[in-house]
Amino acid sequence: MRSSKNWVVFGLALFNIAIHLYVYNNLEYHRDELLYFSLGTHPDLGYATVPPLIGWIAALMQKLFGYSLFAVKLFPALLGGALVVLSARITKELNGGTYAQILTAVAIVCMPVGVRAFHLFQPVPIELFLWTLILFYTLRYINTEKSKYLLIIGFVSGIALLNKYLVALLLFALVLAIAFTSHRRVFKNKSLYYGILIAFLVFLPNMIWQYTHDFPVIGHMNALNENQLVYVDRMSFMADQLLMTFSVSFLLIMGFVYILKTKKYRYITYTAMIVILALLALKGKSYYTMGVFPVLICGGCIAMEKWISNKWIRFAIPVLIVMITLPALPIGLPIYSEEGLVRYFKKLENEHGLEIGRRFEDGTIHSLPQDYADQLGWEELTRVTKEAYDLIPSQDRNRAVIYASNYGQAGAITVIGKKYELPEPVCFNESFYYWFPKQFDPDIEYLIYINDELGEDVAYLFQDIEQIGSISSPNAREFGTVVYLCKNPRSSFNVFWAEVLESVASPF
Repeated sequence: MRSSKNWVVFGLALFNIAIHLYVYNNLEYHRDELLYFSLGTHPDLGYATVPPLIGWIAALMQKLFGYSLFAVKLFPALLGGALVVLSARITKELNGGTYAQILTAVAIVCMPVGVRAFHLFQPVPIELFLWTLILFYTLRYINTEKSKYLLIIGFVSGIALLNKYLVALLLFALVLAIAFTSHRRVFKNKSLYYGILIAFLVFLPNMIWQYTHDFPVIGHMNALNENQLVYVDRMSFMADQLLMTFSVSFLLIMGFVYILKTKKYRYITYTAMIVILALLALKGKSYYTMGVFPVLICGGCIAMEKWISNKWIRFAIPVLIVMITLPALPIGLPIYSEEGLVRYFKKLENEHGLEIGRRFEDGTIHSLPQDYADQLGWEELTRVTKEAYDLIPSQDRNRAVIYASNYGQAGAITVIGKKYELPEPVCFNESFYYWFPKQFDPDIEYLIYINDELGEDVAYLFQDIEQIGSISSPNAREFGTVVYLCKNPRSSFNVFWAEVLESVASPF
């Protein structure tokens, strides 16, 4: 029975990988994927808005698989499969049997926030996996009291800090939660402090990078708070906690209660409560809490196993989860092409009055959710840029530069542009800010300018300006972005560039 259970869990893990890879090219690269994959072309100990791990992974994927869309989508898909296996292992660690472990695997595959997360190459799926891994090793320590797990927790925590700084909240919540349980005797175990030292040493290179770059994380957090977090609604935040788990939300609630009533493991519920309440108070984004979902769902699956003995009801529960998930699947995973997705969301509006996910950050309603609109137009943009580049005489291309106004455009030229043999662009947004040249040698005679409109300073500098093309899909968030070819500057481009650099203060 154990062998068949393992095969089912691994089969579901492989299915989770397969379904994400099956739809990988229904849309294009995501705006953020283009940024994060671009980081791999400049491996470093830190970046403008994220720690370095995502850039290191991007560099590895580029080395192994190149710059294709498949190369971008492969890693998060593999993580999705790994989370299924890890979550089933957590259920076993919580004393769940065969049924609970299989139900856990089904629930993790169907969990909406996971469906979306493992579709995109971002720090988010890595964070979801690493938070779950940290909680798994806390369970291993609680169950065995072997000090080696404290050292492993320290190492994984250090890696997690190299992915997103938000894991510090989980670690704080764990320490606070354990302090209110009988497990607080761990504070007398010297291995705990060795583990903290390991985490510190693993994270230290990024701390040094932050110091030598004047702590850009502070500027990023300020910009995030001013431009996004200030608009977070606390009632919506709480509602989203259930919407993000949708078809398995009942397991999340059951797990919360079940683990809370289990004295040995209630520190997990305390930890989840602290994380959720802290983010609620700080007006964090709804999905910041998702790292505590898998372990709570594991608890819910065990509760279901203990409370339901009828084999038909047991069989019906995962079937019901799948049936509830399927109609809403296109909301989290682009199982259709662009046209099919537009029809799906239009049908939701016409037949059910729902505008789910289609409200952008600026409050406007569009044909597709923002995440999907951000996965359109990049191939066309790069192709048009190539057309502009080909108009420059080959002997003069060392006197040409491509300028992109935001990191999505710059990422497209960096990543997709590899197959067109385009040079890397210059951009003042995000980590591209650290890579632009201070001056050009030889001086620039041709500028390929990518923006929604032509800047007045550029229009004044160049005598000959030609509009080559623009993004034509009205469903793309970058709809209307134009590629210009500018020639014959009236004065030195390097002088102009020096004046521009004086006005550029930060990458945000």
